[in-house]
Amino acid sequence: MKPSNLFIYCLLTAVFIFSSYSNGNEEYSMGIPDAVQQQTIDSMIGKFGDEHAERIQAGVSQVAERWRSDDGSEEDFEKFCLDNFYHEQEKLDMVFDRFQENLEALYGNLHRIYRQFMWHLHVDTGPVLPLDRMFGEYDVYAHVGEDLFRSKIAFTALLNYPVYTLEEKIEKGEGWSRRKWAEARLADQFLNRIPAEVNQKRSEIRTRADNYIANYNIYMHNLVDDEGNRLFPEGMRLISHWGLRDELKAQYANPDDGLERQRMIYQVMQRIIAQEIPKVMVDNDEADWNPYTNEVWKAGTQDPADASPEPNTRYEHFWRVFEGEQAVDQYTPDNPTLIDRRFNRHREIFEDEVEAMLKEVLTAPVLNDIARLIERRLGRDLEPFDIWYDGFKERGQFPEGKLDDIVRERFPDPESFEEQLPDILKTLGFSSERAEYLSERITVDPSRGAGHAMGARMEGDKAHLRTRIPEDGMNYQGFNIAIHELGHNVEQVFTLEGVDYYMLRGVPNTAFTEAFAFVFQYRDLDVLGLASDDPQSEAMRALNDMWMTYEIAGVSLVDMRVWRWMYDNPGAGPEQLRDAVQQIAAEVWNEFYAPVYGVEDVSILCIYSHMISLGMYIPDYAIGHVITSQFEEHFKDRDLAYEMERMCVQGNLAPQLWMEKAVGSPITAQPMIEAAERAVEILD
Repeated sequence: MKPSNLFIYCLLTAVFIFSSYSNGNEEYSMGIPDAVQQQTIDSMIGKFGDEHAERIQAGVSQVAERWRSDDGSEEDFEKFCLDNFYHEQEKLDMVFDRFQENLEALYGNLHRIYRQFMWHLHVDTGPVLPLDRMFGEYDVYAHVGEDLFRSKIAFTALLNYPVYTLEEKIEKGEGWSRRKWAEARLADQFLNRIPAEVNQKRSEIRTRADNYIANYNIYMHNLVDDEGNRLFPEGMRLISHWGLRDELKAQYANPDDGLERQRMIYQVMQRIIAQEIPKVMVDNDEADWNPYTNEVWKAGTQDPADASPEPNTRYEHFWRVFEGEQAVDQYTPDNPTLIDRRFNRHREIFEDEVEAMLKEVLTAPVLNDIARLIERRLGRDLEPFDIWYDGFKERGQFPEGKLDDIVRERFPDPESFEEQLPDILKTLGFSSERAEYLSERITVDPSRGAGHAMGARMEGDKAHLRTRIPEDGMNYQGFNIAIHELGHNVEQVFTLEGVDYYMLRGVPNTAFTEAFAFVFQYRDLDVLGLASDDPQSEAMRALNDMWMTYEIAGVSLVDMRVWRWMYDNPGAGPEQLRDAVQQIAAEVWNEFYAPVYGVEDVSILCIYSHMISLGMYIPDYAIGHVITSQFEEHFKDRDLAYEMERMCVQGNLAPQLWMEKAVGSPITAQPMIEAAERAVEILD
């Protein structure tokens, strides 16, 4: 998982806006009247010449839309535009270079402060202090946007560099130079002027939700069945949902009591979704719990304990995240909902395109063939948790305990994993020189949560890889996540230090970095020296890709529909949200899964913790799986390491243009579906 930072590239719909907002007890009017704009434009054309008229008109309009009464009078506005418009290319180049240098220093150092302030919340350093939460909730970015406007820095960028709509980027971007793309990304950052207090509040809400999720653990040895049996080993502590899901996946390789364990995990998930889990069972090993009957006892005894359900905490955090985004909405009139911002600005793929792609996956006829194949392999009918069927992966042939032993011996602590990064990267195909180059720029931390990658934002800083590492050493789940996060980190290094313009750093959107992370994650057994030469392995991978994408595509659709419901019902609250989330999950299940599974009214698709704290992040995973499939097809007869670096250094172009340049085709699910169809024929 890759968390989002606050400064995400955005786009402009160039319409004139009059609005106001309150900052404390003061009222500020926004916008400059048309007559003043025209007067300013005429003065500037008279000073700089007709050949600059188009740039002048765009720049004056962009500044006027965001100019506030406290920025200066109408006369001040005109004077600013006359004094800060650069018509000579040599000076315009100098201005661009200054922005590149200074914004890297600003964002890079702020990011280092942010990382430090979040350190004890993100990294397992022991007990979390109230002070740690205070620092975590302090948003170091909150005032930056407003400060850049107040200092007129943002206005200087908007006056000299035009902002383009997504439609314009799609239509014209292929003909742009890389410098023009970098200039467009520079102007993008100053699209909206959001008050600092609104940014700060949103950050506090997100941090609290993230902290809630990071500490939502279940002690599995404390679960008992109806006969009082403990199915899981002592000391097993799994985070929801990642750890629970991955343990469920691991049990496909357990021929003894794997199915019973899976059913128990599934029952725990259902209690979490319905907010029926006893509060005492969240991150606590002092009570035993039968998740089927929902009875609770003091640990190791038959003495009943308090079985009161956790308050509606899960959905309270979810609702607060929504309220935090609502507070932002009025300051982004071009994209007045988080839904708009996610698709039009963050992903730069239109919402209807993404939904059509998801439905193309969810309705593919080959899914019925894969389902029947899974049933034959399992020797039973599908159950709802089989959305996470893991038997197509090579690791399915290895018991989880064996993989744990191999990993623990090789990686007993974070330091050992970091020390072996060069060898890991060489196993994945990187030369000794590039493996050392990358390893020097990546450091490893023990994660408090499930794990994530945090890249750097300035050259000379390091990317951080976080994965959960128990006291007795890394287990296979942690290793698998670590390899995923390593894919993120390698992308982060290449797209920061290998890109020619700082403003083009990164990839087009989160789905692309997820795709690179999946490419690495698929090769985890290669790193352990356990990959097989089975000629059917390619077909198995194709089926696994399709089945995994089927699962996450439905979760993505739930996430999207829940956010639509919240915007349609802004007067609701956590309790209504809880019911709506389960209903929407069941509706998506009935539409796209019941025909395959033969079971209706299942709500398991809403177990994902991402829904609570990350604000409609999940569709990036589905898009990422689709992109991964295209990557894998491209890598078949090419060098992965060379091609990954070549792709990454394209930087932050528009997504479809990036894909065309990377693999020769736009983002599409059709190659994945066709590969799955061929795989079914081979395995049948």
